Amino acid sequence: MPSLIRLYVVNCAIGFAVAAALVALLLALNVGNLGHLVTTSPDGLLAILMLWVANGIVFAGVQFGLAVMALGSEDEASGGPRGGLRQYVPIRARVPHDRPADPS
Repeated sequence: MPSLIRLYVVNCAIGFAVAAALVALLLALNVGNLGHLVTTSPDGLLAILMLWVANGIVFAGVQFGLAVMALGSEDEASGGPRGGLRQYVPIRARVPHDRPADPS
């Protein structure tokens, strides 16, 4: 499997695992009486699945974004070229002294 695909799959799995932990905590702590509502409803499993998938998509995207942004940190830590020197050269700008008449 190519390394980029493997990176994506692993980070999506991490995101969905974090989402599962969040949903489990929401139900266990009964936040907003959600645990009672899900356990007494006949469609409680569907609600849990929808909550897990929706949060999983968000957390997987965030986790993959963090992983991709962390890929560039290896180059910065190596001490290689960082974009050159900033040399400021003064430039003379000429402003005309005669201004047009005020139109009002």
